[in-house]
Amino acid sequence: MRKNWLMVTRESLLEFAAMSLVVIAIPGPSVLFVVGRALAHGRRTALATVVGNLLGCYALVLVVALGLGSLVQGSASAFTAVKMAGAVYLVYLGVQAFRHRDQMRTALAGDKGERRGALSTVFDGLLVGATNPKGLVFFAAFLPQFVNHGAGHIPLQMMILGLIPAGIGLICDTAWALSASAARTWLAVSDRRTSMIGAAGGIALIGLGLTIATTPH
Repeated sequence: MRKNWLMVTRESLLEFAAMSLVVIAIPGPSVLFVVGRALAHGRRTALATVVGNLLGCYALVLVVALGLGSLVQGSASAFTAVKMAGAVYLVYLGVQAFRHRDQMRTALAGDKGERRGALSTVFDGLLVGATNPKGLVFFAAFLPQFVNHGAGHIPLQMMILGLIPAGIGLICDTAWALSASAARTWLAVSDRRTSMIGAAGGIALIGLGLTIATTPH
């Protein structure tokens, strides 16, 4: 076989894409985080969170490609550190959303005074995506199985293959964000319901953080 880092077989690409779609389609930390942000803050924040998740997802690809994924996957302490960092941050964001649930009407009216900046929102999504244990274990366990070991340039092949789940995740997360934000707008017909939506988003994030924290290795 010719020594070319692009020589990944079509079968391998299709199999990896199919596996990625199955894993990504199952709601996990990233999806629930996007939905929670959409319910709590609306479409703009949810879409910015999607961008952050995309960057965080690809950061995990880079980690695995550089050889750190196997270390984290095989080390209980390293895995726990990554998992707890993401869980704590999710709980923090959930508490903040719940505390400010009464400000949802102002946000819906277009007042941006209480909104986080776009870069801060993207960073929120990046941090959650980059500390997603589901993503880390998936890439560490399956990504190396689809590279062409005979062609060499293994890290570069992994980086290229990693674009597949990143693209699938972008499409799926965007669909979740738009759906959740549309439902939020439809439900927000009164101050009381608006406050309940903000509280629901915060509670969802808190529950997600606690779930991740109690997930076994």
